[in-house]
Amino acid sequence: MTKPFRSLVPVAVAVLLVGCSTTNSNSGQTQRGNTGTGAAIGAVVGAAAGALSGDGSSSRRDRALIGAAAGAAIGGGVGAYMDRQEEQLRRSMEGTGIGVERDGNDIVLNMPSSVTFGFDSSELTSSATSALNDVSRVLTEYTDTRINIAGHTDSIGDAGYNQQLSERRAQAVGQYLARSGVATSRLNMQGYGESQPVASNDTESGRAQNRRVELTLSPIQQS
Repeated sequence: MTKPFRSLVPVAVAVLLVGCSTTNSNSGQTQRGNTGTGAAIGAVVGAAAGALSGDGSSSRRDRALIGAAAGAAIGGGVGAYMDRQEEQLRRSMEGTGIGVERDGNDIVLNMPSSVTFGFDSSELTSSATSALNDVSRVLTEYTDTRINIAGHTDSIGDAGYNQQLSERRAQAVGQYLARSGVATSRLNMQGYGESQPVASNDTESGRAQNRRVELTLSPIQQS
């Protein structure tokens, strides 16, 4: 390990230990949070960037500390931003049948076909439009996210037809969000047909899980 990177180890470890840990107010136990993880990752990246600039070891160490602080602020800010958005979406989607999951700084909304579309249809149901109205209200409040809309089907029927159906369904969701005030520049619609199953297509329950539209919300600053 080279000298510049040896100097980063104490900084990185300290920020990871402090930034990633929070205390659960109910149980009193320490747990990891998305905001803290974002801050820790930002701190390590910032420290590395600071250390790699300049020549003197003392000034390099100072720049590493400054970079760590700046990186932690950016990373933690993104995580906190997505935390608040996730909380609002969970409240809005309660009882709708639409799942809300967190994947790092991404938020994934899983919209099953039982909620969104009728059989062999790309026309949104009234339940779907009602839920999407709630989603759009959150998205128009949190404008620093981009939304990837992915349509998926089961493997019953012709693969080419399923591909086209998944594309139409993704477009239907995206177009509805756009009509509801979400900027089209934030929306990306794509169909995957039957190529990305999340369950076995050998059973009806598995096929039902595969017939879905997923909305992945990602922070723009992350890229």
